[in-house]
Amino acid sequence: MGQPEPSDPNPTRALSPEAQLWRMLVLGVQDYARKCGFRKALLGLSGGIDSALVAALAVAALGSQQVRALLMPSPYSSEGSLQDSLALASRLNLATSTVPIEPLMQQYDGSLDPALGQKPEGITAENLQSRIRGTLLMAVANSEGQLLLATGNKSELAVGYCTLYGDMNGGLAVIGDLYKSEVFRLTRWLDSPAAAGERQRCGLPADGPVIGDAILNKPPSAELRPDQKDSDSLPDYPYLDRLLQRFIEEHASPEELIASGEPSDAVQRIWRLLKRSEFKRRQAAPVLKLSARSFGCGWRMPIAARTGAEG
Repeated sequence: MGQPEPSDPNPTRALSPEAQLWRMLVLGVQDYARKCGFRKALLGLSGGIDSALVAALAVAALGSQQVRALLMPSPYSSEGSLQDSLALASRLNLATSTVPIEPLMQQYDGSLDPALGQKPEGITAENLQSRIRGTLLMAVANSEGQLLLATGNKSELAVGYCTLYGDMNGGLAVIGDLYKSEVFRLTRWLDSPAAAGERQRCGLPADGPVIGDAILNKPPSAELRPDQKDSDSLPDYPYLDRLLQRFIEEHASPEELIASGEPSDAVQRIWRLLKRSEFKRRQAAPVLKLSARSFGCGWRMPIAARTGAEG
């Protein structure tokens, strides 16, 4: 009788890259929640792809009965985003509560008028919306003993396209080591037939979409002002992520990227944003490490440093 086959020390090596990434994220949420003493999780659902992926991961890791979502529409939230969030929650069998934030926005406007001489405008008003949502999420998480999951991605953390004490609130940044392009790739895989086995294994719906085309094909937007798109403030994500990967994973300098043919203005702008956003990353929730150089304990950069672009 032959010897038994040795156990595989790397049981994920036969899986596709997307399936391996999915399993690492699910395991990461499970392990972090268990070791920190949490059985339940909470997140904000915006109708966007990032929060949709985090919701699916949370349900896969903890079970739908242990996960809850808040929908916090503002006057700038599209009807489609609200309906997309509810449809996703239905597919995931996820309990939700809807808390419109317009009354709180109006109260902040009135309270700040004496100090500012006018109601908040521009980026101040946009960040207030995010901070109102962050406060609501923290209040519910505290009250119900839930682990609050932040839904920001690595691209946003890299360039500071996120709000301290707002959408950055949370005990764990689940996809904080996934670039936006990787978020799109993983969610498209999750909705494909190739993910059927993983979905069944994790207790997700075996048939039909999980994320859905309405979310997958929606132009990314923070919806903090009328008709806002991420592309108003940032380069398109495939290009942005390519530059960020050169800077972060490959330790390339701006001079090296420019010498390789990248436009000087774009390179200097992204380099400046990356450097100036370090103070935000120091205050961010811990991320699940997936790459060779994730933000967090393995990222050692000065909080304040000249970028070389100011003259």
